[in-house]
Amino acid sequence: MKFCLFILFIVSGCSVTKPINDTSLRPNILYINVDDLGWMDSGVYGSDFYETPNIDRLAQMGMIFTKAYAGASNCAPSRACLISGQNTPRHGIFTVANSDRGVASTRKLIPVANNEVLHDSVITIAEMLQQAGYRTGIFGKWHLGENPKTQGFNVNVGGSHRGNPGRKGYFAPYNLHDLKNATDGENLTDRLTDEAIQFMKASNKQPFFTYLPYYAVHTPLQTTATLEKKYRNKTANQYQNNAVYAGMIETVDRNIGLLLAYLKQSGQLEKTLIIFTSDNGGIRDISNQDPLRAGKGSYYEGGIRVPFIFTWKGQIQPNTTNNSPISNLDIYPTLMEYTGSALKNKLLDGISLVPLLKGETIQNRDLFFHFPIYLQAYNPKTDQGRDPLFRTRPGTVVISGNWKLHHYFENDEFELYDLNSDLGEQHNLINSHKEEKERLLQKMDAWRSNTNAPVPTVLNPQYQKPQE
Repeated sequence: MKFCLFILFIVSGCSVTKPINDTSLRPNILYINVDDLGWMDSGVYGSDFYETPNIDRLAQMGMIFTKAYAGASNCAPSRACLISGQNTPRHGIFTVANSDRGVASTRKLIPVANNEVLHDSVITIAEMLQQAGYRTGIFGKWHLGENPKTQGFNVNVGGSHRGNPGRKGYFAPYNLHDLKNATDGENLTDRLTDEAIQFMKASNKQPFFTYLPYYAVHTPLQTTATLEKKYRNKTANQYQNNAVYAGMIETVDRNIGLLLAYLKQSGQLEKTLIIFTSDNGGIRDISNQDPLRAGKGSYYEGGIRVPFIFTWKGQIQPNTTNNSPISNLDIYPTLMEYTGSALKNKLLDGISLVPLLKGETIQNRDLFFHFPIYLQAYNPKTDQGRDPLFRTRPGTVVISGNWKLHHYFENDEFELYDLNSDLGEQHNLINSHKEEKERLLQKMDAWRSNTNAPVPTVLNPQYQKPQE
């Protein structure tokens, strides 16, 4: 496998051709989220097995970030971070469904309660854009309540509380209640793309926010027989070799090509900001993310580091790379600046990325992740979690420069890694760098206090200490 990211250069001093503080240049916005796509699962991010010419073309057209993160390591909380612009302690969505995941006797603490629905009091990114004059549409996975229309979307196709399309759900007849008039065998990713294009066509002269959170490449893994055969016959490697998953990625990539073709043909490419990412890390049992440790559901790098690409012809310098740490929490303030929106009393946990996208530099800041609950193992043999029972146990993580501190609550345990020299988080430096640990812990404690982050302390009476 080629690890092309490690030879990419950091952009500096790049110029753009037009003043982006002019609100008359407010862009259309196309936000593409591929569900569970791993950091290494495209050509531009290092894969030589998956075929992603259109994702790679997006990178050539704009700016790729190498240190980009989801706000959380699994579906619902990450999406809540994006849509609200707030970190998990503020909206209270920490996972999907219940917080006491796994076997009760193996959980030392009673986890905090999990909120499963984004509260209507939250001013969402869609509501913010509506107030700025945008027509808003979602095409795919919502996962934050039953109806995204109550949260600022004019049009909803396929979005509800469900987190996957269900058994055989990637081919019609669908399990999603509002996708009608589908020919048997129609592909869900194809259909969502077509619906998104029809929405953009119908927007006329009104700027649009097209939120396209594909259900793919989330399980259940399903592709066509032709694509599966293609990848079974292709030379694989020890990291990436799942032919069905590869077929799903190719289907997503082909549809991204259709979106680009429509924008170009309609003359809207220069008017549209395109953002491409994933909601969390990939499932390591399906697609190994080495050199990153672990995958979806973990707060090691494999669970939270994601691809992020920004494209806007004439505004973002093409074929550029940026090594600044960013998060999907930054999307809300970025779009506020691009669109000239001025919401009052809106508390946001991210920052605007406009300076970076203009080719300027910003002062690096710390990134925080909080997960005061349990998430059971996906595959104990491949997860690379702290132990074989859980992908993660309750804890907080801070990334500050090249340093990353994990704090796990059950036994007040810490892990400290230098990501510059140990991206795979294999060498815990907690005993040899105690001053660094204390420095980061002070930052972590201050952040938890500022956000009222809940920390579980009540012991679980069902817990059984493992025998030595």
